[in-house]
Amino acid sequence: MPNLRSRRLNVFLCLFFILCIQTTFLQAAEKPNIILIMCDDMGFSDIGCYGGEVETPNLNRLAREGMRFTQFYNNAKCTTTRASILTGLYPRFGKGGHLRQNMVTLGEAMKVAGYQTGLSGKWHLMRTKGYAKSKYPGGWIDRYDKTTHPFFRGFDSYYGVLDGCCNFFDPTISDPPYKRAGIRSFGQDDKAVTEFKDGYYTTDAFTDHTLGMIQRYSKADKPFFIHLCYTAPHYPLHAKPKDIAKYVGKFKMGWDQMRKDRWKRLQEMGLAGKNWSLSEGDSRTYDWETADHEFEDLRMAVYAAMIDCMDQNIGRIMTTLKETGQLDNTLVLFLSDNGGCSEEPGGRDPKVRRPGPKDDYVAVGPSWGWAQNSPFRRYKSWVHEGGISTPCIAWWPGHIPADTINRSPAHIIDLMPTFLEMAGTDYPKTYQGHELLPLEGKSMLSLLKGEAKTLHDSLAWYWSGNRALRQGPWKLVWDTQVKEWELYDISADRCETNNLAAQHPDRVKQMAQDWFAWADKVELKSKLKGKK
Repeated sequence: MPNLRSRRLNVFLCLFFILCIQTTFLQAAEKPNIILIMCDDMGFSDIGCYGGEVETPNLNRLAREGMRFTQFYNNAKCTTTRASILTGLYPRFGKGGHLRQNMVTLGEAMKVAGYQTGLSGKWHLMRTKGYAKSKYPGGWIDRYDKTTHPFFRGFDSYYGVLDGCCNFFDPTISDPPYKRAGIRSFGQDDKAVTEFKDGYYTTDAFTDHTLGMIQRYSKADKPFFIHLCYTAPHYPLHAKPKDIAKYVGKFKMGWDQMRKDRWKRLQEMGLAGKNWSLSEGDSRTYDWETADHEFEDLRMAVYAAMIDCMDQNIGRIMTTLKETGQLDNTLVLFLSDNGGCSEEPGGRDPKVRRPGPKDDYVAVGPSWGWAQNSPFRRYKSWVHEGGISTPCIAWWPGHIPADTINRSPAHIIDLMPTFLEMAGTDYPKTYQGHELLPLEGKSMLSLLKGEAKTLHDSLAWYWSGNRALRQGPWKLVWDTQVKEWELYDISADRCETNNLAAQHPDRVKQMAQDWFAWADKVELKSKLKGKK
């Protein structure tokens, strides 16, 4: 009798153990993998599925089989956008920097949720220890502040550039003196990378690292979260000759006509709403008729080639997901960190500048940067719609309705809570002994399922003196070149063509007060210097 009881107990325990293993496996399988892809300084209407001229068949496929957003917002700048994506918080501007120990990163939060984690590409949130990085080969990676390094902030695997954007072909080449940034820091996990093989190109290399993580992580019984941060198409304008050749001569219509052509395609695609119109003019652009057409065409051809190459690499990612059996259980999200860029370090003298090869350092400049955000106003660093609106594509088979457009406003601070809800876990109140700032984003999982929903009563922005606040349909904007508050009804005028500040002075006053209350919360006092 005891032997029979013992055998029954053993059988019961075995069955219980098997059930536990199966339950754990099923729970892991039910949690989707997440790949968050972000490009750098790309305009709202650059890619094909958002009205652009660039050949982007892989992104077009994701859009066709997934969802495109028309009101997805970033923070208008590389660093602040990256801080918000990683933390689910508005960027803080005080002495502690954008990434602090009372903030948890996506890498850390997803690890707690049982995910394998990795980051490839641009980080741009490192804090230095007070000496000139330009004097140091490989920058300052071996003297980093660990609290702001990706490998020590939750990412199991890291490879990429830690500060800004480097030479695409050879990251050991210093930025030119007029850029005053020296040699950019490259790293793999916690080690410096200072040598790069012949034929190197950052867009390919960042993808190679991502493919390795997918292949490695797919062998485990845990889901994975991978954040891929391309530096394309951020200047310097560096691209492969075969990719450039596809686009030479295609931009001789000039920026004004390009904006009109894109506007027409946006309307034909159904992306442009009835409240959209083509904004006119920009204070920092110049006349196409006075420009060097060959040089200007080449600048945009190289820029387009950089996006084309990125799209080719996204195709490699989708192929690897299929080969590893992860295709049907993976959310892929694509966006840009800010609008097209108007910066032009070193000028645009066509007699001495040559876009494309590794031995020059060229940017597209303000006219193309403005046109890349058609039909919106402004560009990177400004907080009109052209600076803060990003194309955003979400693809998740069986979960996101195919070929859909979502017009609900959402913000990059919403990604953290969305991913945590998908992972079936809550945002932690503490992490490694530190009490965390409360999460400011809201889950947008309902939007991904096709719902139209308002997530926020208010959204706010700041960069380099430019300010904005959106409350419902109303948007208040302060442009550093205008130096007064502008007011727009976004529900009727998405492209900010009709300033209503004079008609609604009380609303302007109240919203300005609300913006300054937000500014105090995110520690902007020292930057504003009492100017209200």
